[in-house]
Amino acid sequence: MTDQLVPADLPVPGIPLDHPADGLPEVVESERRLDEAPTAVAGGTGPVSIDAERASGFRYGQRAYLVQIRREGAGTWLIDPIAVPDLSPLDRAIGTGEWILHAATQDLACLAEVGLRPRQLFDTELAARLLGLPRVGLAAVVEHYLGLVLAKEHSAADWSKRPLPTAWLRYAALDVEVLGEIRNLMGVDLARSGKSEWARQEFEALLDWAPTARQDPWRRTSGLHRVKGQRGVAMVRELWFERDRIAAERDIAPGRIIADALLIEIAQHALGANPPGSLPAGNRAIARYQRSWLTALDRARALRDADLPPVNLPSEGPPPPRAWADKNPLAADRLARTRLALTAFAEEHSVPVENVCSPEPLRRVVWTPPPGAPATDAFDAGLAAYGVRPWQREIVAPMLHSAFTA
Repeated sequence: MTDQLVPADLPVPGIPLDHPADGLPEVVESERRLDEAPTAVAGGTGPVSIDAERASGFRYGQRAYLVQIRREGAGTWLIDPIAVPDLSPLDRAIGTGEWILHAATQDLACLAEVGLRPRQLFDTELAARLLGLPRVGLAAVVEHYLGLVLAKEHSAADWSKRPLPTAWLRYAALDVEVLGEIRNLMGVDLARSGKSEWARQEFEALLDWAPTARQDPWRRTSGLHRVKGQRGVAMVRELWFERDRIAAERDIAPGRIIADALLIEIAQHALGANPPGSLPAGNRAIARYQRSWLTALDRARALRDADLPPVNLPSEGPPPPRAWADKNPLAADRLARTRLALTAFAEEHSVPVENVCSPEPLRRVVWTPPPGAPATDAFDAGLAAYGVRPWQREIVAPMLHSAFTA
């Protein structure tokens, strides 16, 4: 582990970070007050630290319920996007200025919903991974670089609550207060370890990031494998959509309407030797929405056999690696050789192996070699087709060439 760097002259670890340096700002809850924020932010200097708080597990969807912004010379702004949902004036004020976020993919979508989109950014969590820090959560990164203890007990709170408690607002303000200093120290470490270009490409790729729309999201219902046959799978699907409809209508997280395990129980009950109009007894969530569950089951029963969903979706990619030795021993050997080289590189440079190359594009290129393989340029093009960044291809393509010519 040669590349992990620790800045010199750090404070003594363990000092609590309890209060914002400039005091706790008032929450922006009106258009009049919001009008002041762009002027202040435009008048500041340097990068802009940004964070958002959601109500995951409490509300339907991933909208932002608080947005925090801080810039040198502009102070910290706490904005209620429910009261003032259009933050595009702030977006124009920031312009091409650099955003600093921690775990950008958690917040980019909900920030875009309120009109905030970065033109350049620095992700402190991703930088921590590239630098080989043992823990990459914000609190751990703050303690590593600044020797300060940042409380995180409100990270999973219901941020849709109004009014927001003072302790929560203090926590939210502190989240962005330290990002600028951490970004500067990380920038030094990235340069000293020769990873600045790696980080630049990773951050640039995030500018076009968007959540992946899942095919058949209902197939992620926990316990689906316990339901037998296409008719049973159809029942789970209809129950899932019914739950999702209720959750969206009531703005409640689907799991708070009814748990996955109970959807499975309802489907199994319907498949058993029970009257068509009956449901499992003894659970309030089942009883409360019983008409909805029975309607969903009726829809599944009414489907023609030809319209039933398959029990399993056909795989579009290579088989699981555990099956390669039987199906394609040569590909299995090549994958093992490449993984061995990748692991050695990752350990030498103190970076998680999945950050050097994600498993899926690697498996696809090994299982179905690109035209021109085993030439290094062919593997470079093959990896590029799956979104692998240039710095990663420069490392991995020669490894693939070696594995295929061994």
